[in-house]
Amino acid sequence: MFSFRVGSRFCERALISLDSWGTDIDNTKFELLEKNMPYSASDLRKGLKIEVNGQPYVITEFSFMKPGKGAAIYNCRIKHMVTGETQVKSYRSNDVIDKPELDERKAAFSYAEDDRYIFTDENYEEIAVPSQVLGDKRFFLSDNIECEILLHKGRPIDVTLPVFVVKEIVETEPGARGNTATNVTKPAKIEGGYELQVPLFVSQGDKVKIDTRTGAFVERVLK
Repeated sequence: MFSFRVGSRFCERALISLDSWGTDIDNTKFELLEKNMPYSASDLRKGLKIEVNGQPYVITEFSFMKPGKGAAIYNCRIKHMVTGETQVKSYRSNDVIDKPELDERKAAFSYAEDDRYIFTDENYEEIAVPSQVLGDKRFFLSDNIECEILLHKGRPIDVTLPVFVVKEIVETEPGARGNTATNVTKPAKIEGGYELQVPLFVSQGDKVKIDTRTGAFVERVLK
């Protein structure tokens, strides 16, 4: 039998039977065990994804306090990875924290059906993403655009698009010829009805680069 440490303690979940795996235990099996092992409090840090009551959270703030007497306290502000709800959790040094069952898959956008957006992964399996998960990102989709889909226990919870996309302006006030200032803006719409602010020189029919992280105008794309 082998055992693996989690923080300063042995984790019983990581016990391996030589009878079932044999003596030739490769790196892949070790990595699989490590992936499924829970965190100890000493693993906590900003940006770490954890599971609380079966739900996925990410740590957005982290602080460590060591009283004169007693166990160290790890204070975390955590954010729900789906709803955005936040709460404060405190852990002691001997606490065990669950890892969320997350899977990230590359997939290309195929088509929209009602309020679902269908992506096809590298194995030609379809992944249906609800519109509420995509939010405004749905306006930046195009045929076969490659994305990364984050799943929690097989359920899509987030989609990452390429940082920049190019879209055509379908509605805006006429552009001001000769005005190249970028600090004065006006509203404009792209296909699907998404509205953003663009400089005055941008006209209907122009193509613009958009930052998918913020939904903001970056630059006009010259034809």
